[in-house]
Amino acid sequence: MVTVRLFAAAAEAARTEQTEVAAATVGELRDRLVQAHGGGLERVLRQCAIVVAGTRSDDDAAIAPGATVDVLPPFAGG
Repeated sequence: MVTVRLFAAAAEAARTEQTEVAAATVGELRDRLVQAHGGGLERVLRQCAIVVAGTRSDDDAAIAPGATVDVLPPFAGG
């Protein structure tokens, strides 16, 4: 299991700020999050950066058991 922290629009779409997911890769994590939280989160995830243990990662990146994964939507600056 990995701990997934969701921020801003991702947290809104998932209706939670944190969840636990069994996933070995970022792609698998995305699929499991969509299965658990639906199409609203799927639309947001397309725009999100996925950060595994502090490093931005693509869908093929491995996730170690017990890792923390952050789901970061684009942020506006100003």
